Amino acid sequence: MIAPVLIRSLDRGAVFFLIVVAVLAISIPVLNLAVSPSAAFYVPTYLVALFGKYACYALLALSIDLVWGFCGILSLGHGAFFALGGYAMGMYLMRQIGTRGVYADPILPDFMVFLNWKALPVYWYGFQHFAYAALMAVMVPGMLAFVFGWLAFRSRVSGVYLSIITQALTFALMLGFFRNNFGFGGNNGLTDFKDLLGFSVQAETTRDVLFSTSCVALMLGFILCRAIVTSKFGKVLIAIRDAEARARFLGYRVESYKLLVFTLSACMAGVAGALYVPQVGIINPSEFAPGNSIEAVIWVAVGGRGTLSGAALGAALVNYAKTYFTSGLLAPYWLFVLGGLFIAVTLLLPRGIVGSLQHWLALRRARAAAAAENGIREPLPAE
Repeated sequence: MIAPVLIRSLDRGAVFFLIVVAVLAISIPVLNLAVSPSAAFYVPTYLVALFGKYACYALLALSIDLVWGFCGILSLGHGAFFALGGYAMGMYLMRQIGTRGVYADPILPDFMVFLNWKALPVYWYGFQHFAYAALMAVMVPGMLAFVFGWLAFRSRVSGVYLSIITQALTFALMLGFFRNNFGFGGNNGLTDFKDLLGFSVQAETTRDVLFSTSCVALMLGFILCRAIVTSKFGKVLIAIRDAEARARFLGYRVESYKLLVFTLSACMAGVAGALYVPQVGIINPSEFAPGNSIEAVIWVAVGGRGTLSGAALGAALVNYAKTYFTSGLLAPYWLFVLGGLFIAVTLLLPRGIVGSLQHWLALRRARAAAAAENGIREPLPAE
């Protein structure tokens, strides 16, 4: 029952995207483990971790595109859901350190011993188990999004006002997590991770598995989003995006649709954050910074809002550019480059890279079909 629905949701572009991600998920670990470091095609371990980070960002971009591109909800606070998922995984990784920490306390993380905490806070209970931490990485962002969305959508807050309060949400969380008495490491955050499921997080094989897992999560997230947007539910989301008042007058419970897709999107962002943390080795309150959420929206705009694959592509391209520009003499000018990129895309490619390409191909097919109806052969490029 489910398989035919998933198959129908995948067009040629979607299949091509999945094939590319699958090839990368297999080839990059192989080129890291099976190829000699002196070979031309060898992929160093630091690049594996970097590409894994890009895959997590692509999943975050997918979650934003789902609510913005198909439901018209411009969230400037998805970085909060991403960071909450990251903190859930970071808490698990901290509990795995045990006596190998600086203070060798078998229960308390080092920062709690340093701050003279006498006992582990109740909300840290259970995080010594991976399954519980993985569940919390999904449930905590989802629950926050559900409560926030229920209050906002029930009050019919939309448009720029909703964007502002989502930004206020992530800013408030950032201020809270910066406090030492919150119990999450303060401004230093959580770091110095040792093991993940008994395997060293610094080992090459662990890095490769984490990268492949991130790619698999990206593929599953993409398939889920495609299944949603091509279903009847997705058609209602598009109707809400284009004419919310009309959809409401037709009898649809607009608030319920928006709440469901917003909560699902937050859960996807939480998964992305949970996969991100063991690959970068740290999670701190700076991940809640509103600028991070705004930057993620730029990824979607660059790649193509409402295309899904374009959102993932935009995340990879912009973050590659960020890596390039912030590692040399141009580092102080990265924000100017990012702002200029957003302005250029808005003016020259309002549909984004993939959206513009799809629009151009659609126009070409339409001209070819019209010419065929009139019995006129479309001229070849050489003619």
